[in-house]
Amino acid sequence: MVFTEELRAEKLFSAKGAVCVVTGGGTGIGLMATQALAANGAKVYITSRRKEALENAAKSHEPSQGGEIVPIGPCDVTKKTDLEKLVAEISKKEKHIDLLICNAGVSGPKAEPESEDAKELKERLFNNESFEEWSDTFNTNVSAVYFTTVSFLPLLQAANKGTQSSSVIVISSMSGIMRHAQGHFGYNAAKGATVHLSKLMSYEFKKAGIRVNSIAPGYFPSEMTTKESDENQKSEIPDEKIQDKGHVPMGRAGSDEEMAMGILFLMRNRYVNGEVIAIDGGVLLEVPGR
Repeated sequence: MVFTEELRAEKLFSAKGAVCVVTGGGTGIGLMATQALAANGAKVYITSRRKEALENAAKSHEPSQGGEIVPIGPCDVTKKTDLEKLVAEISKKEKHIDLLICNAGVSGPKAEPESEDAKELKERLFNNESFEEWSDTFNTNVSAVYFTTVSFLPLLQAANKGTQSSSVIVISSMSGIMRHAQGHFGYNAAKGATVHLSKLMSYEFKKAGIRVNSIAPGYFPSEMTTKESDENQKSEIPDEKIQDKGHVPMGRAGSDEEMAMGILFLMRNRYVNGEVIAIDGGVLLEVPGR
C-alpha cells in the first residue's frame, strides 16, 4: 500500500542524489533538461563542443539549492576518442550515472521541394545538398547517439540495484515521425533513424537493466531553431513565427517547463521503456505521420 503522502509531486519527481550526463547541455533543449534535473536535486554533467557555452550555462543557471551543474569537456560526440575521454573523466569523479540524455544534434542542409515540375525539383534538391552534408547530419544525430550510449553503458549499469533504475533519454524530433519534409530531407530522415535507434536500444539494453526512451520535441527555442542564444544561453521564438506555420494547434513554441515535465517523467517512471513521447503542441495531429 502507498500512503497518500508518498504521492506528492516533489517526491514522485525528485532527482535528489542522481548523477546525470547531458550532451549538448549548454543551450536549447539540453539546457532545459539540465535545469529541470538540477532544480530537483541532481548533479548534472553537461558537455558539448563549446567550452565557453558550457561554463556560461553552468554559471547562469546553477540552482540556489539542491542540485549542481558541472561543465565538462569540450567533447565532440562524433569522435570516439572524445567520448572515451569524457567517460574516463566522469569515471574518476563518479561510480555510476543514473541518466544519460543524448541531445546533441545538427539541423543539416535545407532545400525546399516547392515545385511541381520534376526538372525544377531535381535542380533544387540535387544541386543544393551534398552527400557530405547528409553524412554529417546522420553522424551527429544518429551514429553519435549510438556510440555515446554504448560508451556509458557500464556507468549506467553500475547505478542499478536489482531494478531498471538507470535510463537513457534520446532527444529525437517530431520531424522523425512526420511525412512532411519541411525542406529538411536529411534532418528528418536522420531523426527517423534516431527514433528507431532508441527503440532498438531499449530492447537490446534491457538485458543490462537500462531503460531507453525518446522525446520527440516540436518547436522549442534553441540555437538550432533561432540560430542564436542570449547572454544566458537561452533562445526565443516569437509566437507569430509559430502561428505563421499554420500547423501548430498551441500557436506557440514549447516552454522550458513543458520540456522539464517530460524529462522528469521519463527519468523517474521505471515502468516506461522503449517509448517515443512527442511533446509537440499538437503538430502531429495536423501533419501526416508514420
